Amino acid sequence: ARPSLSCTVLAYYVYIPLPNTVSEPWKLRVVDALLRGVMILGNLAHDLGLSHRIYVLNFAVNRFEVQGPRSSKAVLVTDTAFAGVQVRVFESTRRKEGELKRAVIYLHGGGWALGSARMRSYDSLCRRMAEDLKGVVVSIDYRLAPEARFPEQYNDALRASRYFLQPRVLARYSVEPSRVGVSGDSAGGNLAAAVAQQVATDSSSPSKFKVQALIYPVLQALDFNTPSYQQNQNVPILYRPLMAHFWLEYLDGDLSFIQPLLANKHTALDVYWTAQGRAKVNWTQLLPASFRKHYKPVAPAHGLAQVVEEVPALLDPRAAPLLAERDVLARLPRTYILTCEHDVLRDDGLMYGRRLEEAAVSVTHDHYEDGFHGCMVFAFWPAYSSVGQRTVENYIRWLDDNL
Repeated sequence: ARPSLSCTVLAYYVYIPLPNTVSEPWKLRVVDALLRGVMILGNLAHDLGLSHRIYVLNFAVNRFEVQGPRSSKAVLVTDTAFAGVQVRVFESTRRKEGELKRAVIYLHGGGWALGSARMRSYDSLCRRMAEDLKGVVVSIDYRLAPEARFPEQYNDALRASRYFLQPRVLARYSVEPSRVGVSGDSAGGNLAAAVAQQVATDSSSPSKFKVQALIYPVLQALDFNTPSYQQNQNVPILYRPLMAHFWLEYLDGDLSFIQPLLANKHTALDVYWTAQGRAKVNWTQLLPASFRKHYKPVAPAHGLAQVVEEVPALLDPRAAPLLAERDVLARLPRTYILTCEHDVLRDDGLMYGRRLEEAAVSVTHDHYEDGFHGCMVFAFWPAYSSVGQRTVENYIRWLDDNL
């Protein structure tokens, strides 16, 4: 009876209700259960004063995921530093002598606090990109919260990108200067979008990005009640309160602001200095009806101005690229945006795509009805899934066609 009871308790813990269109739901449930378990341990260690909760999460991830640079016949892999920022470089060995290559600068996800370019999943993705594109992929290991807060992650990403874009560095890696792109997923998509904006508007930059490719990017923190936030607030692996937590860790805000953020108290109608920002995240205008569905805006009459006063970076386009002015957006390169139906961040990507199109930027929107946040990682062992494989294949195909 005891083993049976244990199995029942385990099944009860692992099982969570999911939309019936989620791809291979039991794999997602198992990964989510593992993450929830580590988060419980992290919160316990934090409350006991033993360690910051994020350190526990990162230890668990790094203990099983981080691996050294392993080259193969097709790809040379090296760890180095660009302007003091750690990077992992993947170079295809398939090009002919003297032939110039394409290149992608990649920024990993993890809420600006977790993950690494050295993780097996990101190593596998970048290795495959380098091999399939017969090019160079630079995966940036930017610093993480809580040691680094905004704008340090952004500064690391920008500094390493600028270093790579120098003519002498591109020449060292045999890269064609006019065929460099920038990409990232989740928080890495945020950094990629912010870096792309800065490089596009920097007259001193000798090279510009040919493309940007954003994978379920997080792009704003003014509205935590978009239709996708409302629809997917309880869908793993990125729960709505967790995203608010990551934002406050990144922007060095007090975690007591999580509930005001979730209630949109920081953008209430009486918080006047957020009015311009609200217009740029007005999903009633920016989203197609098929994504607005039956959801209603959450716009309290009275709010908490203290949130924006103490966390002004909420309105900084370097932290929230969706808030960039139209003249900045108009300078951006051809863009690919991948979104997933079962993801709180779906509408961030959709709204950014619409604003880019309004600024006359060419945008490819790749949407997955059975996708969820982080599903691209599910293209690799041990969490291999159909939607993960499809996202990777289509993403690399777009890069191959446009870079």
